[in-house]
Amino acid sequence: MRRLIALSALTAAALGLVAPVATAAPAQPRTGFEQSNGARWTGLDEEASFLAAVDKASRHTTVSRIGSTVKGRPLNLVRIGPAHATSTVLFICSQHGDEPSGREGCLTKLRDLAFQRENPRVKYLFVPTANPDGRAADTRTNANGVDINRDHLLLVSPEAKALASVIREHRPEVIHDLHEYGATPKFYDKDVLYLWSRNLNVAEHLHDESVTLSKDYAKPHVEQAGHSTGEYGIWTDPVTGQPIRQVAGDGQERILRNTAGLKHAVGILLETKVDPKDAAEAADPALNQRRRVHSQLAAVAGTVKLVADRWAPIALATAKSRLGAVLGQGPVYFGGADNEPAKPEDIERNPACGYKLTAEQFATHREVLGLHGVFSVPVPGGRLVPRNQEAGRLIPLLLDPRADYGLVKATAAQHCF
Repeated sequence: MRRLIALSALTAAALGLVAPVATAAPAQPRTGFEQSNGARWTGLDEEASFLAAVDKASRHTTVSRIGSTVKGRPLNLVRIGPAHATSTVLFICSQHGDEPSGREGCLTKLRDLAFQRENPRVKYLFVPTANPDGRAADTRTNANGVDINRDHLLLVSPEAKALASVIREHRPEVIHDLHEYGATPKFYDKDVLYLWSRNLNVAEHLHDESVTLSKDYAKPHVEQAGHSTGEYGIWTDPVTGQPIRQVAGDGQERILRNTAGLKHAVGILLETKVDPKDAAEAADPALNQRRRVHSQLAAVAGTVKLVADRWAPIALATAKSRLGAVLGQGPVYFGGADNEPAKPEDIERNPACGYKLTAEQFATHREVLGLHGVFSVPVPGGRLVPRNQEAGRLIPLLLDPRADYGLVKATAAQHCF
């Protein structure tokens, strides 16, 4: 009888008449930061294992190598979502190696997104550690002493080159850059500071969407999570109580949040406060570190919500920005920012149609121009770089002799075609 019952049960199972025994879902990978409850940062070796585990377990996640650091460490890109999505969001994490909370926030968020249902319309890109050599040494700069966030125009560092290649190939509509700040000046008292693309060459509608991301999405999400916020570059004098503007890179085109706007993306810089906010954090470093990562995650959630809410206006703003560049719309600004009017001598209302490079200049700078997506045509004695192209908002800042952070002093062309 027992044998008959057993055979009947096997037959029923084979025919699908008995529900299979439920098995627990595999545990999701956890970062070293999570495993230690914020007592330590995730190591680089731990990150490699973590990303490999996420890549293996998630059907819509891929991890690829986009370059190498000065010391040969890998620079990784994590893609979550369909390759040909309507919207692309890029998170650049910890360009400064001694600012680790953004990196931890990125690792946690990319894992969470990887195990959620795929959004067929959005592709999320993460560079979880943009400066691995700096992270290993706990330094702001890369191994050659280059500040990567001041290298998005000249592309001297291999790290900045890798990031430029990602932007060129994936054409993100939104770029979120994660940082931390010390109390400099000491009167900053906010848990989180935000700033958008201030460069005056950024298209108006794109600039406005960047402000919307900072003020209407990142700010309220961070505040709802229980953290204070403020605009980076503004602090309050403790004696007078008056707001005072501190230069925070403002309109510098070499800084990623501005380069993002010049490359037709909504840009935001997010800074969390490193210093303990109270006696409890001073006594417990893990508490301080958890607050920093928690506030980064809240801001990232704001960016995700922005794309869900405003994908159509953002798509329109980026399209207008690209079209304006192709049409060669002016003027061109060689100074100033949205919080500082440009001097008359820094405004070119009748910009050149392009710039002529000698054969030697072109040979020297060909790689950087290519990484920026700049095309040129051969002319007698060298190459002509027309301004009427998608990279047109960046070209004068690369090639005009008046540019503060230019790549090379080229000759303005009077006739292009």
